[in-house]
Amino acid sequence: MTEQRTTAHEPRIVVGVGPEQVESALAFAAAEAVRAGCGLHLVQAVDLTPMAADPALLPAVDMEAWGAVQLAEAVKIADELVDGAVPVTHELVRGTPVGVLVDVGRTARMVVLEHRHLSRLSRIVNRTVAGGVAAHLRVPVVAVPSGWRPDGEPRVVVAGVDVPERADEVLRAALAEAHARGARLRLVHSWSLPTAYEDTFTADEVRGWSASAHAEVCAALDRVGDLSAATDADVRVERGRASEVLVQASAGAELLVIGRHDPLVPIGSHIGPVARAVLREATCPVLLATPRPHRAAYHP
Repeated sequence: MTEQRTTAHEPRIVVGVGPEQVESALAFAAAEAVRAGCGLHLVQAVDLTPMAADPALLPAVDMEAWGAVQLAEAVKIADELVDGAVPVTHELVRGTPVGVLVDVGRTARMVVLEHRHLSRLSRIVNRTVAGGVAAHLRVPVVAVPSGWRPDGEPRVVVAGVDVPERADEVLRAALAEAHARGARLRLVHSWSLPTAYEDTFTADEVRGWSASAHAEVCAALDRVGDLSAATDADVRVERGRASEVLVQASAGAELLVIGRHDPLVPIGSHIGPVARAVLREATCPVLLATPRPHRAAYHP
């Protein structure tokens, strides 16, 4: 069921609307659409797949009516946020949230979703829609934590750099975002040793590794940007688990840019354990950069 479609061919920013709050995702996406001068497209997925012979389940017509009400409320918020600066379009589609957003998002400029911080038990039962969508899309996907709001203060764009020589996509995305926002760029690289080797190496050896990693990150940034970008960036090499270091770095950041895996098989979640952990815990919007192409990758 389609409520409204835009006929424009230029890429839009797509926002997934669901049963939970979406105000934070809408605030982020609206600001991005106005900054980029592109359309904002809201998508509500209505999953009519029967789960069980439960008389409490709503009939299909009621499910669609309920979804339409949610979508209308989100459109009203989006209209107020953009204040006529860019077009706001919307559609209600039958299907699972991940399937619908992957289909609609293939030609998007960016897909924006909101996520909640779940308890440990909930994490076992639920996988985030953001993770499922990001696993099968090659456009940037942004997960905005519920409750986040832009405060207008000068901020920093943080990029997580795993392996410097394979971080081109993350670095390009981080450079573009920092430039578009007039923000400072901070690059974070982490390293750690197995517990059994913690006391094996000297302090001088550890400092040498950190210095070498710092130089490699600067060289990678210089390769994809320019000398001024590499000179102006704040490069930090931290000791610790990657997910924990990145979550800590997200505090006070305007945006955290990280990489994701390119799927090699058509099932399961492929964004990687670090990306999944960061999506669960980060306190700022997280942009999952377009994955690095793999010649054997599966593309649905």
